[in-house]
Amino acid sequence: MSGIITGKVAAGATAAVTSAVENVARTATSLTAGGGFVPREVYESSTQITRSYYLGHHASALNKMRQTISNVGLIIECRDFRVPICSWNPLLERSLAASAAGERSRIIVYTKHDLGPPSGNFSKETSIEGYTNGRYQSGKDMVKTLKKYHKNSYTTKDVMFLGTSAGARSRNDAPNNDKHLLESIKRIAREADSLTGMRAMVVGMPNSGKSTLLNRLRAKGMGLPKAAQTGATPGVTRKIGTPVRIIAGESADDPSSAGLGEGVFIMDTPGVFIPYVSDPEDMLRLALVGCVKDGVIPSVTVADYLLYHLNLVDPKLYTRKFDLGKPTNDVHEFLRAVATRTGKLRKGSELNLENAADWVVQAWRRGDLGRFALERVTEETLAQAVEKAREPTVSISQARKREKEQRKVAQQLKWAGITAPPGGSVA
Repeated sequence: MSGIITGKVAAGATAAVTSAVENVARTATSLTAGGGFVPREVYESSTQITRSYYLGHHASALNKMRQTISNVGLIIECRDFRVPICSWNPLLERSLAASAAGERSRIIVYTKHDLGPPSGNFSKETSIEGYTNGRYQSGKDMVKTLKKYHKNSYTTKDVMFLGTSAGARSRNDAPNNDKHLLESIKRIAREADSLTGMRAMVVGMPNSGKSTLLNRLRAKGMGLPKAAQTGATPGVTRKIGTPVRIIAGESADDPSSAGLGEGVFIMDTPGVFIPYVSDPEDMLRLALVGCVKDGVIPSVTVADYLLYHLNLVDPKLYTRKFDLGKPTNDVHEFLRAVATRTGKLRKGSELNLENAADWVVQAWRRGDLGRFALERVTEETLAQAVEKAREPTVSISQARKREKEQRKVAQQLKWAGITAPPGGSVA
């Protein structure tokens, strides 16, 4: 039912979202008419954007996790380093949280570190303009801030930052690798000191790298081929997998294996999305990195959001690649250049802007159009996220009803000549 609702919302919102993109593009173009290029400082998100990707198998998987959690001694939670805040699912964390210290440990793994901002060693392919003008953080600053934040959690035993490659180092600046993660898991297993070994569960948002991480740990820890199916789109894993051994058990020939019991087994799980995303821009961030299935939000809208960030970092990331003489805030001009350069055509040689939008989004996801995060990580933004997480979880239907009531109150206030508070609600 959730999938049907999401599909209907996406179909009904396409026209409104496309219209909003066109309005933003026209406004942005007018800003450049009198002089040099002026990028958009704020992205005007349409309120009609779909804000749920919470599907039926997400709910059933979460219920199954709750039933299984009593046998699990370690949660490994994957979050996307490019969106480290909005790829955190508070519902998932609350559902699987330990009720007391020592009951269940947690390791936070920020995946795809090599697709995020560099730590300071900028290459020819990565512009430094957006980082040096303060708009974007270096990877080093993000890692430092996140480590400091997680240090205060009694259940979070470790924080890791891994790249997409299984090599020893990712882009030569990733703080951790697969070996470091396995060593951390071994320490937690030894602390548990169970004769039957330890069960772990890898969880996270859709397409956050859970199955890939399981396969890498199995290959590194046991030298065995992959056990979980992986893919570039969300929804490949649809139910909880059987436990897979990633660390061998105790052996008389290996003194370092003492305390591991029968070893460490890990279960793969489906990605679980947030039932409702209150901020439309967060939904765009998640769509751009691939946590939302392509097509739920119109591809041209996602490409426009990418263009907004490219212009803030450095327009040269795309003007040179697609033979544009000057930067633009107009997504259609941008996509026409992409379609021309990549040969995305319809019958009759008409430019196919939708295919061009899909292509350019995939190029950025691979790291071929600059590598940067889509949100700032500071003590303030983390505190705001924690505060938002304390709000009761609502479904999309409940959220729609609430927003409808807020709009009604705001309209009544407007008729009365009273300015509505931010958000359109009244205390």
